[in-house]
Amino acid sequence: MPPADAGDRAGDEGDVPELVARIRGEISRGGPITFARFMEIALYDPEFGYYRTRAERPGRGGDFLTAPETHPIFGQAIARQIEQLWDLLERPSPFALIEYGAGSGALAHSMLSELERPGGPMVGSVRYDAIEINRHRRAALAERLAAAGLARLGPRRVIDPAGAPAPIDRPTSAGDPTGTGEPAQTGDPPAEAGCVIANEFLDALPVHRVQWRDGQLQELLVEQAGDGFVDRPTAPSTPALAVHLAEEGVGLAEGQQAEVCLGIDGWFDELSRRLRSGYVIVIDYGRPATELYSESRFAGTVMGYFRHRAIEDPYRHVGRQDLTAHVDFTAVELAARRHGFEPLGLTTQAEFLIGAGGEELLERVRSNPGTELAAWVELRSALVRMLDPRAMGRFRVLILARNAPTDTVPRGLAYRMAAGTSAQV
Repeated sequence: MPPADAGDRAGDEGDVPELVARIRGEISRGGPITFARFMEIALYDPEFGYYRTRAERPGRGGDFLTAPETHPIFGQAIARQIEQLWDLLERPSPFALIEYGAGSGALAHSMLSELERPGGPMVGSVRYDAIEINRHRRAALAERLAAAGLARLGPRRVIDPAGAPAPIDRPTSAGDPTGTGEPAQTGDPPAEAGCVIANEFLDALPVHRVQWRDGQLQELLVEQAGDGFVDRPTAPSTPALAVHLAEEGVGLAEGQQAEVCLGIDGWFDELSRRLRSGYVIVIDYGRPATELYSESRFAGTVMGYFRHRAIEDPYRHVGRQDLTAHVDFTAVELAARRHGFEPLGLTTQAEFLIGAGGEELLERVRSNPGTELAAWVELRSALVRMLDPRAMGRFRVLILARNAPTDTVPRGLAYRMAAGTSAQV
């Protein structure tokens, strides 16, 4: 049995010492680093980064729970939306389904099972690609699909996401040029017709932290302090931060902190090479800029998640806690347009799931004579959580088109709840 990864030590709630040493070494050599760089190392370091180790991350036994782990109906509803988008593209075959942040396959399993249901219109058309940075998750995904009889669907390719930080330099060998124990990917795959899914992917892209102080924009860098790390206000490391805020018409109040993600354009550059024509579905927690940068979020949105607890201090549990920031959907839409993608609409997850067919799927289960009471109760409970505006229901869903029809409203964008009401299931 191979030794456990450094991030897998049972009962250890402190930092990952090797990871902290790497961050401290970089600061010692070059001075304070941007929070984006700190977040990059903490999450994506090839050996000790939070998203690189063998330890379970999403799921009931991990640090946070996403909708795909809550119940398969989430992926089934997305599959129903994909069927409509495929139809709008005049039913291409093959049809590429590209999932960013695929994890161990909870969402892929539920989507592909629904798309391959007996009598379904897309049976035999789908080719699935997993974009997943963690080799342990990629292996688990392949095993999961194989166990479900879906091995023939993929994943055809498993690739590190270009929208995430570039791999951190470390010694490699000629037989292992990527330093990951896997063969190198050679170039981009051919552009295809299809659909990209990014569920809770963009919130983990590294962000710069800024604040407005004494009439000036400052950046909050990371420096050492004793055994830990602290913020160090200084002049912005790049003029792109001020340009980003100006482009969105954002004005911060005195003392207000915020985040800026400069990696979104890189992600769309990657998508434009992968997707010749089709659609992109982004699901994440976040807001348009006017809401995201309001004074109601005076301290910004960076948050850690550790064993299902929200941690306000990003410098705790380094390498053992997730680090996220709310997605700026205005920035996503602006970057999309720069790369030839047309935003079709932004809605909430609650409205999307109902519009995409959540109620139909619920009725399908209810009317099945083989449905047991326990399974029915579990499904209703899970769907309520996904629709609850105080929980997952407040997540946002953005659909984008590239070289694809835009005159038909996707069904997931067509449903609107009346103000002050909640979905009933």
